[in-house]
Amino acid sequence: MKHLDHLVYASPDLQTGIDQIETLLGIRAVFRGRHLDFGTHNALLALGPKCYLEIVSPDPTQTDFQGPLLFSLDTITEPRLVTWVARTGQVENLAARPLDRGLRLGEVGSGSRQTPEGATLTWKATSPYTVIADGVVPFLIDWEQSPHPAGSAPSGAQLINLRAEHPEAAHVQTILEQLDLELTVSEGVQPALVATIDCPLGRVELR
Repeated sequence: MKHLDHLVYASPDLQTGIDQIETLLGIRAVFRGRHLDFGTHNALLALGPKCYLEIVSPDPTQTDFQGPLLFSLDTITEPRLVTWVARTGQVENLAARPLDRGLRLGEVGSGSRQTPEGATLTWKATSPYTVIADGVVPFLIDWEQSPHPAGSAPSGAQLINLRAEHPEAAHVQTILEQLDLELTVSEGVQPALVATIDCPLGRVELR
């Protein structure tokens, strides 16, 4: 999947998510920074040279954050894959496309976070608050001049495949095709992303 940038694994708290991924994959993700615009913080591990798994949770140190939390983090009780992110240099063009049933991706904005080393990563992306097909349709990102985060994340895992399940599989597949994104969507009772990962503990399916 040439456009896949990263997978988002939401957790009610960061330590729970880190522990869960270490149990499943045998690799411990490391803390990488705070999203001051969203009230969250994250930990990462690499899934390839330019692909990574992001564990994200509410940041308890951001006590003055008043906005809504991403990825249903205010109600989530168990860690799980909630969406994925596609990398593209055409964020504005793709965001402007009308999609099936009149849907549109979110507005394009800028984001940033501070790394533990003191550097600032910046990016341009469609709004992660715009959720289409329960997260099976990704939001889009362009890292512009920032180094890709996978380069500083713990290695040892490799993403082999990503697929999705959805009750309206054909509709979701149409939207992905309109965005020139490759992802197989099959019929399923509940929406789900399923990542197949090679890791020190073998080949694992992560949902």
